Amino acid sequence: MTSSTLTQIGPVGQPPAPVEPAPRRRGRRNGSRLGLAVRIALAVVASAVVFFPLYWMLVIAFSPRGEVFRPGGVQFWPSQLSTENFATVFARFPVADWFVNSVVIGAFVTVLTVTVNLLAGYAFARIRFAGRGILFILALATMMIPVQAIMVAQFRLVTGLQLAGTYWSVILPGAAAAFGLFLARQFFLSIPQELIEAARMDGAGHLRTFAQIVLPLSKPLIAVLTLLTLLGSWNDFAWPLIALKDPALFTLPIGLLYLKGQSTPDYSASMALALISVIPMVVLFLLFQRYFVQGFARSGIR
Repeated sequence: MTSSTLTQIGPVGQPPAPVEPAPRRRGRRNGSRLGLAVRIALAVVASAVVFFPLYWMLVIAFSPRGEVFRPGGVQFWPSQLSTENFATVFARFPVADWFVNSVVIGAFVTVLTVTVNLLAGYAFARIRFAGRGILFILALATMMIPVQAIMVAQFRLVTGLQLAGTYWSVILPGAAAAFGLFLARQFFLSIPQELIEAARMDGAGHLRTFAQIVLPLSKPLIAVLTLLTLLGSWNDFAWPLIALKDPALFTLPIGLLYLKGQSTPDYSASMALALISVIPMVVLFLLFQRYFVQGFARSGIR
């Protein structure tokens, strides 16, 4: 045994002397801590950039009219919390009707779209039929077509079906989404094939396998499809503006434009209406964000 080894172990009956860590390990630890600090700083900056518009919307909506843009400078906090802007919006415009219209259209579009995407995604993932790959590629190719390019044909279609000016003129064209179909197919491919084969050996058909085996495992996927579809329908502006003729059927985005187009724009009231439109989607996302992240992770999309 060498003298260096005896020095490290120490005398008999005493604890060994501490060994200094290698300089390389210490450098790696310092580097990892520095990288973590940089990532935290970037996350804080990105969060501030993302949440500042919402914060500014809250400040203007709950400030007395005209206070934020006083000659003395921009105010980043209201001198007193006021609901005057909300009272003005509800008194001058049918905001409750616009909100109900958005809820009804969004609910029907979400239910139809999620149902179609789940069934079609399972068919493309687990059922073998002729032309499956070609049909799937054609469905994905529709995502490259701008919505504005098909609005004229879409309007002629709903007019020919005598649906123009009704809820269904907005609901039915949005009942299928290629991205949701792709997301559902990728998710169903991640489900172990052994579960499907075990159900088939027990005599279950495709519908029973889908309802009793696949669907209970698809809660993250359903959450993702529901949030994405509802968000898209809730914020949709161009097509409802074309398809809906009666102002009583307007949705919140159209109502916001209607309010903004007044002869004397009221920015405080506009922010109050915008806040009414944004808050439901923020709450839904916060409630289902865990399933939202799981759904994207299981589908293989990064």
